[in-house]
Amino acid sequence: MPKWLKILLKVLGALILLFILLAVGVTIYVANNKEKVLAQVTKKLNENLDGTLTVGDIKPSFFSNFPAVSLVLKNVVIRDRQFPRHHHTLLDAKDFNVSVNAASLFRGVISINNIGINNASIDLYTDSTGYSNTAVFKKGKKDSVKADANEGNSSTQLKKFSLSNVSFTINNQKNYKLFNFAVSSLNGKMNYPDTGWHANVHLNVLAKSMAFNTKRGSFIKNKQINTDLEAGFNEETGKISVKSDNFDIGGDVFGLNALFVTGKGDDSFSFHLTNDKLLWRNASALLAPNITKVLNRFNLDKPIGVKAIISGSFDGGDPYFHVAAVVNNNKLTIPGGVIDDCNFNAVFTNENIKGKGFSDANSVIKLAKFKGSYSNLPFAIDTGSITNLEVPIATGNFKANFPVTNFNSLLGAKVAKFTKGTADMNLRYKADIINLQLNKPVVQGTINLKGINISYIPRNLNLTNSSISLDFTGNDLLLKNIRLQSGQSIVRMEGQVKNFMNLYYSAPEKILINWQVTSPQIYLAEFLGFLNTAKPSGKPAKRTNSENAVKQLATVLNSAKADMHMRINELHYRKFLASNVNADLLLSEDGIRINQVSLNTAGGSLKLNGNLVQKGRVNDFIVATTISSVNVSQFFYAFDNFGLTDLTNENLRGFLSAKTSTTGSITNTGDIVKHSIRGKVLINLKDGALLNFKPIKSVGKFAFPFRDLDNITLSALNGDFDIMGDRITINPMEISSSVLNMDVAGVYGLTNGTDIALDVPLRNPKNDSKITDKEELQKKRFKGIVLHIRAHEEEGKLKIGWNKNHK
Repeated sequence: MPKWLKILLKVLGALILLFILLAVGVTIYVANNKEKVLAQVTKKLNENLDGTLTVGDIKPSFFSNFPAVSLVLKNVVIRDRQFPRHHHTLLDAKDFNVSVNAASLFRGVISINNIGINNASIDLYTDSTGYSNTAVFKKGKKDSVKADANEGNSSTQLKKFSLSNVSFTINNQKNYKLFNFAVSSLNGKMNYPDTGWHANVHLNVLAKSMAFNTKRGSFIKNKQINTDLEAGFNEETGKISVKSDNFDIGGDVFGLNALFVTGKGDDSFSFHLTNDKLLWRNASALLAPNITKVLNRFNLDKPIGVKAIISGSFDGGDPYFHVAAVVNNNKLTIPGGVIDDCNFNAVFTNENIKGKGFSDANSVIKLAKFKGSYSNLPFAIDTGSITNLEVPIATGNFKANFPVTNFNSLLGAKVAKFTKGTADMNLRYKADIINLQLNKPVVQGTINLKGINISYIPRNLNLTNSSISLDFTGNDLLLKNIRLQSGQSIVRMEGQVKNFMNLYYSAPEKILINWQVTSPQIYLAEFLGFLNTAKPSGKPAKRTNSENAVKQLATVLNSAKADMHMRINELHYRKFLASNVNADLLLSEDGIRINQVSLNTAGGSLKLNGNLVQKGRVNDFIVATTISSVNVSQFFYAFDNFGLTDLTNENLRGFLSAKTSTTGSITNTGDIVKHSIRGKVLINLKDGALLNFKPIKSVGKFAFPFRDLDNITLSALNGDFDIMGDRITINPMEISSSVLNMDVAGVYGLTNGTDIALDVPLRNPKNDSKITDKEELQKKRFKGIVLHIRAHEEEGKLKIGWNKNHK
């Protein structure tokens, strides 16, 4: 062995022996001077305290921080002077380990380098007046360092510190804050650069409460925190900075940057947390219960990226929150529905307006670049927000473009079914939020439906190759460029609804749509769905946004009124054909009001007013008509002989003018209910003829067997009829014809009950047409023998005989 190595080993051995002897000496010293050492330690720890610090016992523990000497203090208790009043002990430690400088100890001076607290509770308490038990720590005097120097002692600097099995509480009654942590282990090492100090800390604690406002509950409640921290203090600025790349909260790892400002009347804090892969439910579980309860009604299936800022003051008030999230290709579950393929950026802050405080009323959720698909309806919200979380209001710009068939999954079988076409929406919306659902949204913008085929289920109406443009302007709704096609009918419409947005939710029955309608041709049979009573929209809507929207739409469509001003070139209904149709119609939930209808038909014209009351399969109507110079044969043919069987279009010729005022019933398929018509009919027939009319022929066979009754010409005929279902009352009427003259009165029964009186002169009026003097014609009309005949029904058969009751 080289000589120099032998010398080195001897020196090392001597040093080791010296340390051992020193340790033994300290042991002996402490054992023999326990009371003195305990008094020295207590005195040192009581420096700068305004209260009491008591130590139950002291024991040496040399090898835990060798070569420094460790003293184990038992049952250490620190209390402020006001403890008898508030009963909160600041520190109660079963084991308080203090590492002291051995050389200083022999000189009778305690120099503490390391502190370890085990099996303890720390309670930092502030009462409702603002008094804190931390007042036990007095501020040191400016010349304390000089005094220590004069005593030959350097200022104390901790090298290590640790906590194990410690309950740590900050209870601020004045500012409603409660922080409570169960510290399993906390170990730190410190060094002291010129600017202050720097520490590396390992932390493993259970956060039992982290309530910035106890009225709202705790954040990260009962979450385990496990992390390594780097912390530093700058004496000049009074700021403590904390950083961690592995801040584990309940299994989710965050990046942390924190800043604490102390002194100069500013005791503030700021936390910056980041996590690129955080599940929604895990994030909500970190927040206060009132927030968690709301957020748990939503969910995102995949992790999201989150950046959060929490800052405030330890002196009081709610902290400031700013949370930013990035969502990509996710599935968002909302109350009552799911948004697939969801992408958006979101920001939450509780300071929407600077200077208005940190509160729910001043909170806002901002959305940007929101894209997704709801019930197969792809949409985008370029910007959106929810403001004032006490009384939430949602606003945003909604855009969508998709095939209209995608509507079917949303509408179900309640309102309509689309089979073709596209929808384009560009809307600005504003809505209250009640129970996390949009309530009565108000919209501005446009909705365009193009090339659509749709079945409107409540009215059993089918439209093809149609288009609709809705323009929401202010409170009004403008309906533009509307083209509706049903079968061969083509309708073009323009319309508007005043005060639409106010009435849509509060009073849909007051909505009045003013329509301007034009059409080259309409086949009424294709719109018979409007004779149906609107079908109910199905079972009551669930409390979801989509179901409520569908139900409200169905309610509005069924309840709203439509004032239609129609101009139609040709109108077809079965055998009826009209041209130059002008009509004003009022469509409502109860039926159709017909105002000032005018048209040309059968070579003449017709004007009509009336009302159709919907009652189900059979609907009631009231109609008043004025008919001018129509071809009577064509007219009867067009209206299917008005339900008559004996008098038909084949029996008539001439030009008819009439006034009617009738009531009746019509089925939802457009058929007049037999014998339902009641009312008054006044007719004037010019250049008329009765062709093969059975009732007249029956009388003629009895009275005039040798006259031609197959073709009876009438120069003029005026009639006054009262219709009562299956019976027509013929008010006294003069008939002057080429075959015979007669006066007729009585009742004609369509099924039974016929009882007609006929006064028939026997003279042949064949040449009466040559008489031009009306008085002379009237005298000759009943000249000669007059037969008084009665046609009445007995036992279901029509019998012709003499009228014995004639006076």
